[in-house]
Amino acid sequence: MNPKNVSNWVAMASHLSLLIFSSSVWAENAPDSTIDEVVVRSHPLSAQGLSQPISILSGEALSASLATSLGDTLSVISGVHSSSFGQAVSRPVIRGLSGPRVKIMEDRIDSLDVSVSSPDHVTTIEPFSAKSMEVLKGPSTLLYGSGAIGGVVDIHTGRIPHEVPEKLTADFEQRLTDNANQSTTSGRLEAGFGNIAIHLDAFRRDAEEYEIPGYAESELFRMNEEAHGDHDDHDDHDEHDDHDEHDDHDDHEDEEEVFGRLTGSQLEAEGGAFGVSYTGDRGFFGVAVSSYDAEYGLPGHSHHHHDEHGDDDHDEHGDDDHDEHGDGDHGEEDHEDHGDELPPVLDLSQTRIDMEAELQSPFNGVEAINVRLGYNDYEHTEVEGDEGGTTFATEAWEARVEVRHSEVFGITGVWGIQGSDREFSALGAEAFVPPVDTQSYGMFWVGQAMTASELNLEGGVRLERVQQDRSSGQSRDFTLGSVSFGLAKNLSDGWRISGQFDRSNRAPIAEELYSFGPHLATQTYEIGNDSLDKETASNVSATLSYVSERFDFATNVYVTEFSDFIYEQNTGREEDELPVFEWRQDDATFRGYEIDAEWRFLNWNSGSLSLSATYDSVKAQLDRGSNRNLPRIPPKRSRLSLHYRQGSFKGDLGFRRVSDQSDVSLNELATMGYDDLYAHISYSVDIGDSDLILFMNGRNLTDDEQRQHSSFIGQLAPKPGRTLEMGLKISL
Repeated sequence: MNPKNVSNWVAMASHLSLLIFSSSVWAENAPDSTIDEVVVRSHPLSAQGLSQPISILSGEALSASLATSLGDTLSVISGVHSSSFGQAVSRPVIRGLSGPRVKIMEDRIDSLDVSVSSPDHVTTIEPFSAKSMEVLKGPSTLLYGSGAIGGVVDIHTGRIPHEVPEKLTADFEQRLTDNANQSTTSGRLEAGFGNIAIHLDAFRRDAEEYEIPGYAESELFRMNEEAHGDHDDHDDHDEHDDHDEHDDHDDHEDEEEVFGRLTGSQLEAEGGAFGVSYTGDRGFFGVAVSSYDAEYGLPGHSHHHHDEHGDDDHDEHGDDDHDEHGDGDHGEEDHEDHGDELPPVLDLSQTRIDMEAELQSPFNGVEAINVRLGYNDYEHTEVEGDEGGTTFATEAWEARVEVRHSEVFGITGVWGIQGSDREFSALGAEAFVPPVDTQSYGMFWVGQAMTASELNLEGGVRLERVQQDRSSGQSRDFTLGSVSFGLAKNLSDGWRISGQFDRSNRAPIAEELYSFGPHLATQTYEIGNDSLDKETASNVSATLSYVSERFDFATNVYVTEFSDFIYEQNTGREEDELPVFEWRQDDATFRGYEIDAEWRFLNWNSGSLSLSATYDSVKAQLDRGSNRNLPRIPPKRSRLSLHYRQGSFKGDLGFRRVSDQSDVSLNELATMGYDDLYAHISYSVDIGDSDLILFMNGRNLTDDEQRQHSSFIGQLAPKPGRTLEMGLKISL
């Protein structure tokens, strides 16, 4: 990491923080002034009235949706799917986009982990530490940079208190799950002393390998393995014609197929945070330190074909002639006793430090100045068997300064600057990405205005610079620009219409540019492209909504056209007996829509009965080619839920239908649809000044085989089978 850049940003943040701190102290003796309450959200302007679709999970809805991973928790939101890699890992997929296009934040600062590097890397923001979760659907690059070209997920933790609580509050929660014999314990404490506010939270989760309703490998995958055991489909690369004798490696006749339990799906994780703030009448200054440690398996390794591929037997892979493989001599040595092999395990440790300061009404024309700084030290090791594996490490920081200005010519807005530095390295036999230092600096402005006809107008602009520096000396620079314009209009009788246009850029990440070699977790041979250009997205979206006493309705429609879209394609070739995936670039179009509705058809003095429904669909294709479908695009999905409330009792019963996904990319298998019957019940009891909530969750109650098409290992690792969860929560 460049010491000069770090020192400059730290110095600036420190100076501004000290200014805010001293001003807050001074403000205690300053003349009285009326300060409006500021609601802190992912968007620095009010979330109300914005044209961009925003979904928030909090309170009861969040508690009922909580899962072991972030993506699974958020998948209850229309337009948001999950890309899981076992029960520990799942990133949210927003409108068909994920990975480096969806920015995951903790209190408006990037997660700063390596989850964008590979689908098996966990997002180190713990769902059970969240007070609320907010999803911005669609491009959000104006505020948060090119990594938000597909959307933003912001987890509000409250680890840096913004105000002193009136009294000590504490929450304790315990969950027990029958599937995987899982136990999750979490707690939170907040207290105040004078002008000092403190926050404590901690969690621990233990889970064994989870049960599945059938084979780990899908029927389509097993049929494909049998049909292509002799490499009949290698027509695309004639140089591999001599591989016909490889039947011994692909038939797996001597291997016992995984059934009833997903090997490598175990999980152990623990962490917590301590935060403290000094608050004044007009601002605050706070610091939080958090840790996250986990050890989890990497499922999808029922067949290993690359355990010993670093030996001399594969030296000839750089040549076109692969005749040496025809006799299959290495099959008995490299692949014996597969059923006894242990799947890989990922062991990680992270320490994170966050700082935030805010000063309200510092001087005329400025409503507030907010400064945030996050620093993360992360490392994980992928271990296979008794041997030490590849170590991935990153040291990263991000800082942002936001200045919310007063109304000028009827326009209120926020201007700001943002900078980040990510120093990434991978060391070991399967380090498929070289060490890279990524620096990003940007400035932005967003604003909104209300016309005389009560038409809400929004707009903004951002300029950003991204630089990728390899340890070898190679460097790539990208200049990025984003603009946005939106409008919203409240119509009569509860109707509202809004629309938005965005044009934004994204720079390729290091993994897309420089990866080269076998990847243990995904069982692929990845080849990057260091000539990739920036991708450009032009997005148009519209929302129509209706709100009344008994009925709510909203539908979102969007079209996003990408120029030079970056994607990973299965080439159909093999290297080191692994499928070769190449990073490519072409124009593409995403189209989709979401529908949300709720009907509160019965209400009485102490209860209610309501019905809610959602539907979402996205289609993503390249603009040219014989097979234009992009890989791992989520299928259509619908949900219907019944909600009952009677005093202290609450109950929800829902049914979700996920359709087949047959619009598949080149060399990609289709995914069968599935049904999901789920339920949630809870009962609350007042115990003096405390509240006790007893609850039970049921997931996949029909024990259906559930496979996520958006998952890299969906064909090898289904979701858990029937799962029952019991728990209690005590609030003091």
